[in-house]
Amino acid sequence: MSAALTAFFLMGGYAFYVWLAVAMTILPLALLVAHTLLARRALRREIAKREARERRRQHAQADMETPP
Repeated sequence: MSAALTAFFLMGGYAFYVWLAVAMTILPLALLVAHTLLARRALRREIAKREARERRRQHAQADMETPP
């Protein structure tokens, strides 16, 4: 089994090119996924801040309109 596995990973002498191509495909995809998740988290945080700001503004406006 070890010889067959070694032969697979050596790819008939083209292992360097094959594994480099695999790495150059997987690495950008992984970076894209990480960037997307970070951007999503930042966007959700910004939306939460805006919603909280709007609630505070509406609450303050309602307090000003209510007679003492």
